Amino acid sequence: MTFTAHTLHLTVRGTDEASGWYQKVFGAEELTRLVVPGGRLIHVQLRIGTLTLMLADEFPELESFGPQHFGGTYGAVYLHVDDVDAAWQRAVHAGATVIRPVNDTFWGEREGQLLDPFGHRWGLTQHLRDIPLADLQELTTEAFSGLSSTSK
Repeated sequence: MTFTAHTLHLTVRGTDEASGWYQKVFGAEELTRLVVPGGRLIHVQLRIGTLTLMLADEFPELESFGPQHFGGTYGAVYLHVDDVDAAWQRAVHAGATVIRPVNDTFWGEREGQLLDPFGHRWGLTQHLRDIPLADLQELTTEAFSGLSSTSK
């Protein structure tokens, strides 16, 4: 097992299938696989570019659950790719659900979000251009000026 500065650990309902999906869609390379008695996977290590991704099956006895257990995910994993349109098409054709279609953004990225078949939200992004911070703040204010804020 190797940990890097970019290691993400996801609990998945169906780790074996998820590993295959990430290999097919994101070009991941599986490095390590550890199976516990009974056949569940406690550790599948993948590499996607510079990201180390570790997957494990659900282990309720260890309070370890995938997003479906909680009714969804609370965040997104962002993956920067060289060709976002190609990665997007592979993901959609492999069963991902579109959350936000891929689009050119005001912050200089081509970006979209999707949900993989295992309940994890992925942002796929490709850098298009640098935006100076002062301009980025103006563009952000303009883009979100119509949203109402809620306070508790």
